[in-house]
Amino acid sequence: MTALPQAPGRLSGRVALVTGGSRGIGRAIALALAADGAAVAVNYRSGSAEAAEVVAEIEAAGGRAVALAADVAEPAEADALVERTIAELGGLHILVNNAGIARDGLLYSMGPEDWLAVMRVNFGGTFNCTKAAMGHLMGQRAGAIVNISSVMGERGWTGESNYAASKGAINAFTRCSAIELARFGVRVNAVLPGFAPTELVGGLLAREGGKGVKRQIPMRAFARVEEVARVTAFLASDDAAYMTGSLMTVDGGAAAVLGVGAPL
Repeated sequence: MTALPQAPGRLSGRVALVTGGSRGIGRAIALALAADGAAVAVNYRSGSAEAAEVVAEIEAAGGRAVALAADVAEPAEADALVERTIAELGGLHILVNNAGIARDGLLYSMGPEDWLAVMRVNFGGTFNCTKAAMGHLMGQRAGAIVNISSVMGERGWTGESNYAASKGAINAFTRCSAIELARFGVRVNAVLPGFAPTELVGGLLAREGGKGVKRQIPMRAFARVEEVARVTAFLASDDAAYMTGSLMTVDGGAAAVLGVGAPL
């Protein structure tokens, strides 16, 4: 159980929407934002039971939360998701674009549906939710958007061409939207996790418990989802008030090297 602070947190009085918030990194982010005092809308596409568990955990610790179903790859559903968040929690101050999927495979055997599905959810969801929320955030002349990208968007890896391309698009979109929204008091940043043991990267870490991957990380350890969540909460808070357009890696140093150890 994640205990909320006794004193008001740094996000007290704010409302956050976390897409893909029912599991993995999204779940950890929802709990971290709640621990900092935010009311949290936990978005999910198919994991209703998991989303309900996240909401229950937040409420049991004294916070406010609601589970909201939506496929963020669909613009109309993203619009409705933002509207429901505002209606049910009384506002919106923080948007975390986290929803994502992976369809790993070699480029030679990848079909059009494999790259298109990944792009629609990963980049499309980020675009759709940002577009849906920006009018409200601009109107109140304050807000923070945090996009959950990946070090894959800045580097390369075998079998990750579609996923890496979607994250590279998110990185470019983060910079451009940060420039457009800065004059309205809305900050846009991205978190670039390295390898964290979630369902999304399960295939990469399946071989020998991921030892081959771990050897190529300078800190010789995978990221914990809570570590990614804490950086996200920082970017969402006033502690990062002068940061926008930043891409923050949380990867144990992986992006700083070309590769170490034996090839995978």
